[in-house]
Amino acid sequence: MEQPTLDLPGTPRRLLRATPSRLATFADCPRRYHFAYLQKPAPPRGPAWAHSTLGAAVHLAIRRWYEDPPARRTPVSAGAHLISCWQEDGFRDTVQSARWREKARGWVEAYVSRLDPVDEPLGVERGVATKAAGMALSGRVDRLDDRDGELVVVDYKTSRRPPGADDARSSQQLALYAVAVASMFRRPCTRVELHHLPTGTVISAEHTSESLQRQVDRAGAIAADVVLAEDTLAAGGPVDALFPARPSALCGFCDFRSSCAAGQAYGPAREPWSALGEDDGS
Repeated sequence: MEQPTLDLPGTPRRLLRATPSRLATFADCPRRYHFAYLQKPAPPRGPAWAHSTLGAAVHLAIRRWYEDPPARRTPVSAGAHLISCWQEDGFRDTVQSARWREKARGWVEAYVSRLDPVDEPLGVERGVATKAAGMALSGRVDRLDDRDGELVVVDYKTSRRPPGADDARSSQQLALYAVAVASMFRRPCTRVELHHLPTGTVISAEHTSESLQRQVDRAGAIAADVVLAEDTLAAGGPVDALFPARPSALCGFCDFRSSCAAGQAYGPAREPWSALGEDDGS
């Protein structure tokens, strides 16, 4: 299938070094973008988040499982990797941490039990990059599969709620990864998947050249706004006007809440473990 041409009228005046996460940060809240990427010295960050700690441990456990020789890739070994890389940052106490550690161990053991241990992915946590629409895009794919000649971008999820039916297709991150993979390997890459470990749900989408191009165009439009704001700021423009706060429910989880009056006014701060859900024993 033909890949998108990556042409975008009115591209930014300079190439923006961007990741999907960086673009999403600006789209969600320009002030948070300024705090995270531009302000010097950087403002203090808030506490660690338990859901981020959990997600990082699950990703690392699966990576280490793939680093083992195929003969040692068993569900038990995946669970052992989860235990060995577990951290307690963001949890309320050691009891809560231990409870979620055991849940996460069950997730990774169940997940790898459905995988063929001798099937080698094309990449695990593979760095990808390309230039498109005024951006030097880069990122890291959780897993890149080559399934009988078809390249597939796989993204692990540990969120409280499973992804919806359209979440894979609507994900700008996955689409940009697919475009970068196609550029690097010089082969079409149109299939993207979300693997939700807590439920075993797999949500997949098959892109077309047109749907990938739409996502590239949207990302390019965000990049153009970023470049304009950054260049205007460098020329002496007002930071508050160029990087305004965009208060939302995300403010309760913002790492820079203590430096943002608008975020504090929007609502109360969330506890570091609150995104785990009601079944955390609180």
